[in-house]
Amino acid sequence: MTIRTRKFFGTLALLALVVVWSLLGMTIAQTPWLASSGVLQAIFYVVAGLGWVLPAMPIVSWMSRPDRAA
Repeated sequence: MTIRTRKFFGTLALLALVVVWSLLGMTIAQTPWLASSGVLQAIFYVVAGLGWVLPAMPIVSWMSRPDRAA
């Protein structure tokens, strides 16, 4: 697979990751146990805001791999 193709599929995967992550975060943020505590909300939003980076890192490193020599 060429780097151009990997970047295309990686971009689609990153977009899907961000959409699913944000929808999941919005769903969890509305739960009663989280909505009633300001401290838990602050912790949740920090974790949810930075947490998508961990699953995105392998996708980005896969996208940036050089092509195999022919």
